[in-house]
Amino acid sequence: MKGACFLQVFNLIVLASSFAFAYDPSPLQEFCVAITDTNNGVFLNGKLCKDPKLATANDFFFSGLNIPKNTSNSVGSVVTPVNVDQIPGLNTLGISLVRIDYAPNGGLNAPHIHPRATEILLVLEGVLYVGFVTSSPNNRLIAKTLYPGDVFVFPIGLIHFQQNVGKTNAVAFAGLSSQNPGVIAIANAVFGSNPLIKADVLTRAFQLSNKIVKYQQSRF
Repeated sequence: MKGACFLQVFNLIVLASSFAFAYDPSPLQEFCVAITDTNNGVFLNGKLCKDPKLATANDFFFSGLNIPKNTSNSVGSVVTPVNVDQIPGLNTLGISLVRIDYAPNGGLNAPHIHPRATEILLVLEGVLYVGFVTSSPNNRLIAKTLYPGDVFVFPIGLIHFQQNVGKTNAVAFAGLSSQNPGVIAIANAVFGSNPLIKADVLTRAFQLSNKIVKYQQSRF
């Protein structure tokens, strides 16, 4: 009897875990091209989708990832996403892609989180210093210097970053395990929230002076 109860509990835990990690819906058909036109959509798999008979090659197509981006901004990097907003045919397929361009001598894809995706990064050009930080209580930094052809993985939900430590432009491509992985830039979220977080909260959390916190908030 006890064995049967244990088996039932175990099955429930496994079932709950499977739901907890199902961030993107599992497709119930070959594809489900997302549309916004409520008059011409077919409701499939929890999304409003184009009739599969009307799908075209352009629903699964994006062009332009070969074009370098202008990295002359405050952080020295540009992320070009290819997710369900750019390719409607990605809807329900659970994947997306980005190109990242980095300026020479320190161009930074600043510390950030993808709340719904693990990321796998491939370096095409340049030299990148990359890493992620494990969760509390250890907060251990796992980091490495990457060269063209190197691949690195950033686990879902962990703070991670990449910085160009070379003297030339750098380019990387990253695949993400969600059609819409989301991004939370740490500095922007903390110092540039709308409305702003009370300065006293941030002075205590970061052990900074009120003046520095106010300055940082003005920057973001």
